[in-house]
Amino acid sequence: MVVFAGQGDARRSMSLLWRAPGPPQVRPGPRPALSVDLIVAAGIAVADAEGMAALSMRAVGERLGRTAMALYTYVPSKSELVDLMYDHALAELPTGYDTAAGWRAAVTAWAEDLWEFYLRHPWMLQVSPARPVLGPNEYVMLETVLRALRESGLPAGVLRRVVGALTHLVRGAAQTIAETRRAPVETGMSDDEWWYARSALLQEVALDFTERFPVVTWMESEGAYRSEDETVPYLEREAREAFATGLGVFLDGVEAAVRRNDAGRAARGARGGAR
Repeated sequence: MVVFAGQGDARRSMSLLWRAPGPPQVRPGPRPALSVDLIVAAGIAVADAEGMAALSMRAVGERLGRTAMALYTYVPSKSELVDLMYDHALAELPTGYDTAAGWRAAVTAWAEDLWEFYLRHPWMLQVSPARPVLGPNEYVMLETVLRALRESGLPAGVLRRVVGALTHLVRGAAQTIAETRRAPVETGMSDDEWWYARSALLQEVALDFTERFPVVTWMESEGAYRSEDETVPYLEREAREAFATGLGVFLDGVEAAVRRNDAGRAARGARGGAR
């Protein structure tokens, strides 16, 4: 399932995300035991344990020992709750990386931390990036990676695109693993059962497979699909290796862009000095 953020009341959502001061609320009786932070933490616990499909105000209320109605004073609806959960969870990410060893080492550490974060909270991958939450921790995450990448000297417009592509790379690889882990639960069939049942049939239904797909066949003959570690499900193993390889190749490309940028600046400086 895909969940779009920012579907609740815009002013109320943004005020809650940024904890903007509002008019004091007078409630009769003893001081309430609930708070926005408690509700958000309970919502994250529900999503971590059971997935986004299980998230509801009722489920969160039950975890807190309260009714759903008791939550609405603090969080207007599930829509605002999703925004708050998403942004609150991002606070787990580190906010600074040492660039003494260069920007590439810092960005690699950031990407690996984001990868592990997504695997701890796979429900985050179901919140579409098409509608950003625009919360403080979302901006902290962006600020953190930009701070590291700025050391490369690339212009702002290029940095913006690099961050977008890098985030998609991390998110896509993590999503494959999250879905691979979920597939046996949803389908009742293990990865091994699924692969063996269908891959064996290829030999029957595609007798000309080798002729039709010579490069795929060549890769298999070269051992591109084999791995020493058979303890990890195939697709999860592939996603992990694709992430590591893809990140390295991606950053190689960024380094090439940095060299071109540096060479361009040097050339412009030389032309300016010659005038």
